[in-house]
Amino acid sequence: MKKIFLLLAAMMALTAMGQTTRPQGMADVNKVTDLTLDSLDKVRQARVKPGSSRRGSNPVLFLVGNSTMRNGTLGNGNNGQWGWGYYAEEFFDKNKITVENQALGGTSSRTFYRLLWPEIREALQPGDWVIISIGHNDNGPYDTGRARASIPGIDPDTVLHVNVQEIHRTDTTYRAEDVYSYGGYLRRFINETRQAGAFPVLMSLTPRNAWEDGRVVRKIHSTWCQQVAQEEQVPYIDLNDISATKLEGFGAEKMNYYFFGDKIHTSRFGAMMNARSAAEGIARCDHPWIAYLKSCLVNVELPTVDVQREEGKPVVFTTGDSTVKNSDSDPNGMWGWGAVASDIFDTRKITVANCAMAGRSCRTFLNEGRWDKVYNSIQPGDYVLIQFGHNDVGAIDSLKERADITGTADSCHVYHLRSNGKYEVVYTFGWYLRKFINDVREKGGTPILVSLTPRNIWRDGHIERRNDTYGRWYREVVEQTGVAFVDVHNITADKYDKLGERKVAAYFNHDHTHSSLKGAKANAQSVATGLKQIGSPLAKYLK
Repeated sequence: MKKIFLLLAAMMALTAMGQTTRPQGMADVNKVTDLTLDSLDKVRQARVKPGSSRRGSNPVLFLVGNSTMRNGTLGNGNNGQWGWGYYAEEFFDKNKITVENQALGGTSSRTFYRLLWPEIREALQPGDWVIISIGHNDNGPYDTGRARASIPGIDPDTVLHVNVQEIHRTDTTYRAEDVYSYGGYLRRFINETRQAGAFPVLMSLTPRNAWEDGRVVRKIHSTWCQQVAQEEQVPYIDLNDISATKLEGFGAEKMNYYFFGDKIHTSRFGAMMNARSAAEGIARCDHPWIAYLKSCLVNVELPTVDVQREEGKPVVFTTGDSTVKNSDSDPNGMWGWGAVASDIFDTRKITVANCAMAGRSCRTFLNEGRWDKVYNSIQPGDYVLIQFGHNDVGAIDSLKERADITGTADSCHVYHLRSNGKYEVVYTFGWYLRKFINDVREKGGTPILVSLTPRNIWRDGHIERRNDTYGRWYREVVEQTGVAFVDVHNITADKYDKLGERKVAAYFNHDHTHSSLKGAKANAQSVATGLKQIGSPLAKYLK
């Protein structure tokens, strides 16, 4: 026999005014106004029909969650916020399983179960999988407003009979509903998934940007979720703890850019991190029947630079554009100075890894995952030379779509890209440099900022110098971060001014920006000169 759940306040006698205190759910600790549930018609148009991604007899992995899994109805980041379900498919082999992000912002376990779950349940087939990670919105009133709260805890027998107030344009109606505990709704997802011959997986919530006693706060729902998983003997992935542990390692300052707009909704960085954490959690799970889902995983190992480390030898990573790495093969072709770095570094003492790529800006170097490879490869004692600028100008949301916002302010803007219709939050030139610098320091490496190489453009007998733009922005970043700075731009420009325009032509190839082999060697020597001038510890590895 079910127990009738009543809050203490609701069980009290009538007040002196003759009114009954309205039962209330948990307080909203997120401190944000989450997305309200859009019309179901709009939801169905924006998302794939449950089960429609199925390929032949392959299973489907359905994702059940809220805005931290799918932000907004469209879930495309048009507000600068992404849910981790957007990136989840990158970690699964499409030839074995397809991933459907059926989550929706603003839903609780209660509202998702009532409004969206029936279609998923109908689409389930034997062998499918369902990841359930929901609970951020299981708070607030039971019967007014968004009326989405579940009863705190996991008691399977608790139920509250309510009349939900629904306000329409012209009138107000009431709908009778039985409200269950948070654990009660999780059990319903689990049992109905099993009844369809599919496999349920419980996953705790994503962490919030909230700290207490030096640790990221873990919500009580994670404990409840784990308890239900143990009782029902289903796999449990502690996404909350996996991601929170990473964020604690990053620190409070870096943690901020894993969120966007508030303290719960993730930026692209945060969504990608949570998607990876979910995949890592599945890979580590030792539940006996999760083996097939584990076999579908891909890309779980962190990408790294292919560099041969030798004991006792640090690595110096070079990052940048075509002036650092180009074709680097034809003696009469275009070269980047990173290709001839062995001219200046004693490779018996230090290993050089040239990670630059032609045509890249700070923004595209990061977006393409090239920076992540460097970041994941850095070990204490390594050095990272950071040189960007040539491609950080131009169109932001058209043409090559690689430019940053000019300057060094801590600002950004959401752009709608014309090439693919996707959205991207673009930051300032200085923001990207600061991120790179802080990332290197976090890993125990030494970042060194290097100014861009000069172009073969002359005015009044002097080669062009961009000290009023990029030169100024480099120095602002140096002032903001205290990073070591090698001013290759002016060191090389001083050399070229002495040589004169006619002789300097041999230092370039194809155009006014790209270096010949001779120019690449000159720029490498400028790096060596600059390291000596600033007394960098890296100078002891020079020839």
